[in-house]
Amino acid sequence: MAAVHPLRTDDWWRDAVIYQVYPRSFADGDGDGTGDLAGVRVHLAYLAELGVDAVWFTPWYLSPLVDGGYDVADYRAIDPAFGTLEEAEKLIAEAAEFGIKVIVDIVPNHVSDQHAWFRAALEAGPGSPERELFHFRPGRGENGELPPNDWPSQFAGATWTRVPDGEWYLHLFTPEQPDLNWSHPVVRREHEDVLRFWFERRVAGVRIDSAALLAKHPDLPDFVEDVDPHPYIDQDEIHDIYRSWRAIADEYNGVFVGEVWLPDAERFARYLRPDELHTAFNFNLLACPWDADRLRRTIDDTLAEHAPVKAPATWVLCNHDVTRTVTRYGRTDTGFDFDTKTFGTPSDLALGTRRARAAALLTLALPGSVYLYQGEELGLPEADIALDHIQDPMHFRSGGTDPGRDGCRVPLPWSADALHFGFGPGSEPWLPQPADWAQYAVDRQDADPDSMLSLYRTALLLRRSHAGFGDGPMTWLPAEAGVLAFARTDGLVCVVNLSDSPAELPAHESLLLTSGPLDEQGRLPADTAVWLRT
Repeated sequence: MAAVHPLRTDDWWRDAVIYQVYPRSFADGDGDGTGDLAGVRVHLAYLAELGVDAVWFTPWYLSPLVDGGYDVADYRAIDPAFGTLEEAEKLIAEAAEFGIKVIVDIVPNHVSDQHAWFRAALEAGPGSPERELFHFRPGRGENGELPPNDWPSQFAGATWTRVPDGEWYLHLFTPEQPDLNWSHPVVRREHEDVLRFWFERRVAGVRIDSAALLAKHPDLPDFVEDVDPHPYIDQDEIHDIYRSWRAIADEYNGVFVGEVWLPDAERFARYLRPDELHTAFNFNLLACPWDADRLRRTIDDTLAEHAPVKAPATWVLCNHDVTRTVTRYGRTDTGFDFDTKTFGTPSDLALGTRRARAAALLTLALPGSVYLYQGEELGLPEADIALDHIQDPMHFRSGGTDPGRDGCRVPLPWSADALHFGFGPGSEPWLPQPADWAQYAVDRQDADPDSMLSLYRTALLLRRSHAGFGDGPMTWLPAEAGVLAFARTDGLVCVVNLSDSPAELPAHESLLLTSGPLDEQGRLPADTAVWLRT
């Protein structure tokens, strides 16, 4: 059995390593082709051996799964595809026995069109109290045939859908995800009750989906490019919502992490004030190309925007919405488009793997907490999904121009020689696994000291063993062009070579870990990182 992690302090979240589980694709316990809670429970020892402090589950609630579970029909019920509420409670308790905390995903901006509230709103008709919980409006035009405004969707396609009685309802995502009206006290009370429901089941924290979108301008005005304030992103009223949520979290010693995509550093930091969210995802590193100057500027900017509110930074290389790190770093153009959340042109997976290994050591050495998306520790690349297997609504709403996000959501390979690479014992996985994924299987990497999995396990063990890592100060050190070098406390140093030539290492007492071998002269090769003690 893997060693149980030592108990953390109340501020464990300031330097935690948090593993993201996408339940449909982690492990299939009942053989129906869909990952489930039974599969996760079987592999809790694997997560403990990996060395993570907490696990964040993307939505496991009752859902038609039109958008991967982010269309919630009941926040207090587990979808039968994943298991039962009793199983979720057992999972939380069993994870705690390994010293692993559980974070659940709350989706407050919208619900499923199968949610009881929305079905009641459709039945009740125009002007009813039931419709006040959503954004129902008459249309424009002579006969109300035009949508109430011109807001762009977070996905491609329309943001308004007309119902048979002539009214339209707002959905910033798919039509199956109607937006809630957060100016209504019933909506606020319901979500406060949902938070208490899960905190009482001993979850340690809550990840807040689309955290900056909840509040809308009451007039629902047309969208005007580059004019502030935006009618539905980062409205000032949203902070009152999170202050009320923080009071609830503090009752249970719970933690929040917000999904906040905002280019304005000052407005981003407002979400992290002491009486609001504990942390927010920092997507700037994820969006940064593999370039030393750009990365250094991104790191400096991130730490600077968190400093005024004394919040820890969070470092993220990948998640369930973006191209996997190995594929991204293997592209000649790694620039990120915040609007489409897509990256540049395909290139070399060997190059991408070297860079992803180096990036792992970089992020794990930075001050703050780190989020690790399932399969990153295996070095999984983005999978090519055949057109007839694509399920992501982003693809269909774009008219096929957006490949969607299924390529980073393919079920994990656990055993090289087993059926479906050990993902499950029965049906074909809900998304097909590439035929060559045996090389990435956990059991094959277990036996290889040079594998990506071994690198992550060693790095997380060292990070836990050395107090100088995690939350705290860092200092940039002099370095050659294209090289990043910084010191943490206790003599710990991280050096990353992003140049095209080998780099000399600073004087050091010992070498703790490298992402790849040094050259014959003891220099650090291109696209390689090292941890030193000086």
